[in-house]
Amino acid sequence: MTLPVLDALLHQPVRTQIAAYLAGRGEATFAELKRTLGVTDGNLDAHLTKLLDAGYLACRKETPSAGRPQTVFCLAPTGREAFAAYVAALSALLPPKAADDAAPAAPIPLVTPTP
Repeated sequence: MTLPVLDALLHQPVRTQIAAYLAGRGEATFAELKRTLGVTDGNLDAHLTKLLDAGYLACRKETPSAGRPQTVFCLAPTGREAFAAYVAALSALLPPKAADDAAPAAPIPLVTPTP
């Protein structure tokens, strides 16, 4: 059996968490990522810079009417593809039964049908 190759850039806990959070959330500010991940400004900045340099993230500046400008991050298409491939490679390492158990359940409907 040949082991799948894991993306070295994503195979780091903080960067994996950033990608996973943005995959589920869509986008987040620097402050939200810092608070959610429980990391320092410098640590988060270093990881975001690596992901931005690789083209895995996109960012934009927002200037609210009151307060400081904020940087908003999201997964770029390349990052979304890389994260999906990373998750698939990790899943391939699981035994078949464990992979089936780890598969997401069917989505819960947002609206309950009326009889």
